[in-house]
Amino acid sequence: MSFHFDCDGIRRRNFLKIGMLGLGSPSLPQLLRAQKKDAERSFIFVWLGGGPPQMDMYDMKPEAPEEIRGEFKPIPTKAPGIQMCELMPKTASQADKLCILRSVTSVDLGSHERSSRYLQSGVLPVPNMDFASFGSIYVKEKNLHGEMPPFAGVLKPIERGWGGGFLGAEYDPFMAGDPSEKNYQVRDLLPPKGITLDRIGRRRELLKEFNEAWRAVDSEAKLNSYAPSVEQAYNMIFSEKVLKAFDIHQEPEKIRDAYGRTQIGQGLLLARRLVEHGVKAVSVWMGGWDTHAGNFSSLKTKLLPPLDQGFGALVEELAVRGLLENTLVVQIGEFGRTPKVNKNAGRDHWPKAFSVVLAGGGIKGGQIIGATDKHAAEVTDRPISVEDLSATIFTALGVDIHRVNHTPEGRPIAVVNGGKPVVEAFA
Repeated sequence: MSFHFDCDGIRRRNFLKIGMLGLGSPSLPQLLRAQKKDAERSFIFVWLGGGPPQMDMYDMKPEAPEEIRGEFKPIPTKAPGIQMCELMPKTASQADKLCILRSVTSVDLGSHERSSRYLQSGVLPVPNMDFASFGSIYVKEKNLHGEMPPFAGVLKPIERGWGGGFLGAEYDPFMAGDPSEKNYQVRDLLPPKGITLDRIGRRRELLKEFNEAWRAVDSEAKLNSYAPSVEQAYNMIFSEKVLKAFDIHQEPEKIRDAYGRTQIGQGLLLARRLVEHGVKAVSVWMGGWDTHAGNFSSLKTKLLPPLDQGFGALVEELAVRGLLENTLVVQIGEFGRTPKVNKNAGRDHWPKAFSVVLAGGGIKGGQIIGATDKHAAEVTDRPISVEDLSATIFTALGVDIHRVNHTPEGRPIAVVNGGKPVVEAFA
C-alpha cells in the first residue's frame, strides 16, 4: 500500500472502525426535475488529495506561453467543443456525460488542512468546530439506514472534514480499506481471530438483555444513544448481503482490468459495486496531487493514467448499468495549481480558479460551465463559490439546502451557508 504526504507534512492515517456509519434564484421546474427521484439517489465523492492542476486536465491553455501551458496537449472529447489533456482519453470518451465546472473559486486559505475541510464540507472552517462532510449530511438529512452501511469510505479516510463532525460518529463513513490488495477483505466485517460468529451472537444477546434491564430500573438511561451504531455493526457482520457487496473478488476479471489494477481503479470499482448494492454515499480517496516538484512527470507516470482509466470506467459502467441517472458523481480536490511552473518543474497552490467535475444525478452532461482567463489564473465568467458548489451537490441529492442542524451545544449550522445552486448544471 502506498502512502502520500502533502506539503503541510501531514499523512492521512488509516482509520478503520465499525459503526453506523447560481445566478439569481434557481428555476423551480429545473430543481424539481433534479429532485424527482432523490429518494433513490446515490453519491460517489472522488477526492484528489493535494490539489489537481486545472490547466493540465480540464482547462488547458494551449496558446499560453510554455511556462504556463506545460508539457501536455489537449485532445478532443466525445462532447463537441470540449477538450481535455491527452493523458485522459478514457475520460474524454465519457465527456458527453460530464459537466465541467471551470470557474470554481475559493477564498485564499493557503493550507491543505483548511482547504480540505472547506471543500469536503462546503463550510468555511472556523476554530474549534468540526463540520460534517457532504456524505454525512446527506445520510443524516435523508435519514438513510438499513442493512447496508449508508456511507462508506474507500482507500484512506478523508481526514480533513471527511466524517460526521458535529453530527457525531454515527455519521462517519464505514471504512472499507484498499480493494487493490491481493487478498482484500474488509477487516471490520470479520470476527477477531479466535472469535466465532456464534460467540459474537451470544455477546449481542447479552448486551441487549443488559440494556433492557438497565432501562427498566433507570428510565433516563442514555444507553439508547449508542444502540443504532452498535446494532448496525452487528447486522453487518451477520449479513450475507453486506459481505457480498464488499467482495470485489466477485467481479469478472475483465471488469477489474477495465478499471485498472491500481488503488484508485479498484477503489472506484468498489464504489460502483457498493452503490449497486444499496450503499448511498461513498467517498474514494486518491492522494499524491500536491505536485510542487516534478508536476509533469508525476502526472504522466503516477496520477493521470490510473485516474483516467478508473474514472472513465466508472462513468461508463454506471451509464451502461442504468445507475448514472440516480448516482451523483463528483471529482474534486481542495484547490487548483499555479498557472506558472516553478523552478522545480512543479505547480503550487492556487485556490482562485479551479475545475470540478460532476456527472449523473440529474446533471446535464456534455457541457462546460464558467471560464478562466488565458492562463487559467482568474475566473472570467460565472464564478462558482464553494457554497454554490455545496448547494448544487445537495440539490442534486434532494437535500433541502435551507435546512439547519444544531451542534450538541445548540449552535445552528446551516446545511448550505448562503450558496445558490448552479442551475445550468441540471438537465
